[in-house]
Amino acid sequence: MALIAVTGGKGGTGKSTVACSLAYELGKRNNVLLVDADVDCPNDHLILSIKRKKVKDVTTFLPKFDFEKCVACGSCAKACRANAIVSVPGKKPLFVEQQCIGCKACMLVCPTKAIGESRRKIGSIYAGKKGKIEFFGAELLPGFEESSPVVNELKKVAMKKASKYKYIIIDTAAGTHCNVISALLGCDFALAVTEPTPLGKHDLELILELLSILHIKAGIVINRSDIADAKLIEESAKHFNVPIMARIPYSKSIEENYAKGRPIENKAIKKLASFLEASL
Repeated sequence: MALIAVTGGKGGTGKSTVACSLAYELGKRNNVLLVDADVDCPNDHLILSIKRKKVKDVTTFLPKFDFEKCVACGSCAKACRANAIVSVPGKKPLFVEQQCIGCKACMLVCPTKAIGESRRKIGSIYAGKKGKIEFFGAELLPGFEESSPVVNELKKVAMKKASKYKYIIIDTAAGTHCNVISALLGCDFALAVTEPTPLGKHDLELILELLSILHIKAGIVINRSDIADAKLIEESAKHFNVPIMARIPYSKSIEENYAKGRPIENKAIKKLASFLEASL
């Protein structure tokens, strides 16, 4: 089993398109699991016209205050890095639920054990299937900022069936923040999808630096490779010593198939799939 991440610093480069196209191509000859870990804005099921079914809800810790035990010491507020607890000297703490990230630090430091545990729903996990492609995805509920717990639970659910698949493709969110790191951890290889623009180069270098820190081998995919000179990306590839594994030119047919929820086939993706089959 090989765990392959499809990632990229910049949004809108076609990361999900590449992930779905690669899953479809590999799925012609192998059992493939596609995991949409972009829980803030999932769309892989739309690209592949997969009908999702809810598997479970995702919940996280929420502190439950017992003000009869509370001595208004302020320890919980000092420990809360998310500033979800406000403490005024001599008064009971004020809890701002929307700020809480569920870390449990307040409960651990409370000297009188005045903080217990409750749960709240922050998202849901879904499953589906398209041919040989099994699918898992998740959505963060609107209003919540910290999506890493949803990504972590999604991976936990997906990895329970890991032995069934030759390839697991994890489509991460754009950027280099916490939920992207959560999605990347444990991956054997990562494809960094970018475009030949100054912003594409800037954000590509951020994700390549992160992959280096995480010790994950990487390759670069240049999407819409003919919209501008690719020398910008070639410079970054040389600097980080990361190979450019595919160049996908702009195609009207890709755009039309994307809009209609049809599987996208492309020569560059076929070549990339063949390389991965031979090396992973």
